[in-house]
Amino acid sequence: MKFTKTGCLIAIIGVSAVILIGLAGFYMFYNEDKPQGKSGPDAEQLAQKMLTAINDEAWQEVKYVTWNFAGRHQYLWDKERHLVQIKWDNNMVLLNPNTVEGIAYNDGVEIAKEDGDKMVKDAWDYFINDSFWLNAPSLVKQPGTVRSIVTAEDGEQQLMVTYTSGGSTPGDSYLWKLDESGRPLSYQMWVKIIPVGGTEFTWEGWTEMPNGAMLSTIHKGPGFTLELTDIKTGENYTEFGLDIDPFIPILR
Repeated sequence: MKFTKTGCLIAIIGVSAVILIGLAGFYMFYNEDKPQGKSGPDAEQLAQKMLTAINDEAWQEVKYVTWNFAGRHQYLWDKERHLVQIKWDNNMVLLNPNTVEGIAYNDGVEIAKEDGDKMVKDAWDYFINDSFWLNAPSLVKQPGTVRSIVTAEDGEQQLMVTYTSGGSTPGDSYLWKLDESGRPLSYQMWVKIIPVGGTEFTWEGWTEMPNGAMLSTIHKGPGFTLELTDIKTGENYTEFGLDIDPFIPILR
């Protein structure tokens, strides 16, 4: 079969139109306006109930944690010094998230500054995103957050948390649905990187760390699942098979 340029153009336009119609339909069906919540003591109490349910006090005492994010990025996080080792493909970055500075390596060889700085920024973006999925509930009272109560149609109280500063996309909002104990079941998101408001992901696969901190390992969303694996907490880097401090190069 022979296609003319005009025929190919018509076919491309036709396919594009179908895609656009599909996206518009998806948006109209799934998009939700962000509900208005009510701030005050009730919201603060519900936030504290959630922190208690996940044993946030124990999480704050964790010194080291390692995890694999969705098979893409492997982390070792020194929470006490707030330093992170991030590995993906043949790359590794030693990162100070507070300053967005660090050292980048490819196949074990340090990368020169310009390319290295870009990789460090990429690693920072990965860490901000992936550590949020690791334990977003622990961040509901961090500086720059605003909490409010949203009452669902069934009368259940839900917790809206808006991040007015910090992270890579300030202004994002999350509506937490909780069980009777206060443990998260899911959240809906109104975030800059997702055009469909109210996209919902589950928080399930709860796992108890040795010191009692609770972490969710499975997040199911529209059409796909994010899974966090190889989660381990410890008191020292030696517990992760390391003989020397992996962060020495960025402490010099």
